Amino acid sequence: MMRSILIVALLLSIAAAYYIYLPLPTTISEPWKLMFMDAILRGVMHVSFLAHDLGLSRPFDVAKYAASWDEIKGPQSSPAVRVTDTRFGGVEAQVFESTASDQELHLKRGVVYFHGGGWTLGSGKMQTYFLQCRTMAEELDAVVISIEYSLAPDARFPDQYNEAIQASKHILTAEVLGRYHIDPKRVAVSGDSAGANLATAVVQQMALDSSISIKFKVQALLYPVLQALDFNTPSYQQNAHIPILHRPIMARFWLEYLNGDPRLVTSLLANNHTALDQGQEMAAARAKINWTKLLPVAFQKNYKPMVPLHGDPELVEKLPGLLDVRAAPLLAETEVLKALPPAYIMTCEHDVLRDDGLMYATRLEEAGVHVTVDHYEDGFHGCLSFAFGPFRFSVGFRSFRNYIRWLKENL
Repeated sequence: MMRSILIVALLLSIAAAYYIYLPLPTTISEPWKLMFMDAILRGVMHVSFLAHDLGLSRPFDVAKYAASWDEIKGPQSSPAVRVTDTRFGGVEAQVFESTASDQELHLKRGVVYFHGGGWTLGSGKMQTYFLQCRTMAEELDAVVISIEYSLAPDARFPDQYNEAIQASKHILTAEVLGRYHIDPKRVAVSGDSAGANLATAVVQQMALDSSISIKFKVQALLYPVLQALDFNTPSYQQNAHIPILHRPIMARFWLEYLNGDPRLVTSLLANNHTALDQGQEMAAARAKINWTKLLPVAFQKNYKPMVPLHGDPELVEKLPGLLDVRAAPLLAETEVLKALPPAYIMTCEHDVLRDDGLMYATRLEEAGVHVTVDHYEDGFHGCLSFAFGPFRFSVGFRSFRNYIRWLKENL
C-alpha cells in the first residue's frame, strides 16, 4: 500500500514539475519564481478554456472568477490616501486622493489610469492595481483615478473605448478637477497593456477634439498593446512562449475584444489577415507597422517579416476593428501623432508586446513628440504590477520606481 502511494506521489511530482518547468532565458528576472507563477496562471487559463469547450461557461469565465478572489473589498483608505468609489460619465471608478497637503489646499497632479487584462480580465480593485494606484497617489501627492471600464464578452469594441472617452472627458472638466483640487495643467493619462491601449486611443482622440479645452499633459504607457496586424514581429517570435503573456493568448484576447470567433486564432497567428493580396487599405496599414523600418536594428536580430502572398479576405470583414485606429492606435496618421503630448513608454525584452511599444515610440519621435523609452532587459509582460501583491519581483520594484520618477519630473 505504502509503495503504491509513493509511486503515485512520485508520478504526480514528475507531472507537476513537467507542467511548471519552462526553458526561460537566463536574463529574465527571477526565472524560477516566474515559472511557478506562470504555471498557476496557465492552469487557470486551461481550466477556463476546458470549461468553455465543454459548454459549461464562456471562454474566460473561470479566469475571471479566479481573478475576483484577489479583489479588495470596498475602498480601503490609508493614513496618506483617501479612497472612494464614484462614477465619471456613467463609468465606475475609484479615486485615490493624497491627503498629505489637504490643509494647504494647493493644486495636485492628476493621473487617469486604465488597468490591463486583455479588455477581458482584471479590475482596478485587484490587489496589485489597488496598491499600485494608492502608492502612486501617495508618492506623487496626486489624485489617481482608476477607471473600471466594462469587460468582454459583456462589452465589445468599441464599448471599452467609448467608456474610456466618456470618463476622461468628464474628468477633464473644471468642475471635476476643481472638486478634487487637481491642477488642470498637470493631468496625465496612463495604463498598462490593454489599459495602455485605451489610454493611447483616448489621448489621440482628445488631442484633436477642439471642444475639449483641458488636455492631458503627458501620456505614460506601460508595455502597450497597439496593433493586431502582425503577430510575427521579432518580439512575438522571440517571446511566443514566455510568461506571462503567451502569443496565442494575446490573439485570443484580441478576438474576445473584437467579437471574433476563437477558432480564428490560427489564422491571426499566421498573419493571414495581412497577406499581400488583401488590398490597398491593408497595404497602407502595413506601412505603419513595418518593423524593419520602425524597430532599432538591435531588436530586429535575425528575424524575418512574415507577410503571406495569399490570405483570408474574409478575416478583415469579420474583424473590422483590426483596421480601426480606436482599437489599434499604432495605425494613427502622422498628423494625429503631431498633436500628442510627451510620452513615456515602458517596454520589456521578454514580452510579445515589446515591439508594439518600440514602434510607437519611433512613430511619435518622427512626428516630433518627445518620448522616453524605459526598457528592461530582464523584464517580462506585466512586471511593474509585481512590485505589489504576493508575487514580488525585483524588476517590478525598479520599473515602478522609474515610472514614478518620470511622472514626478514631467507632470
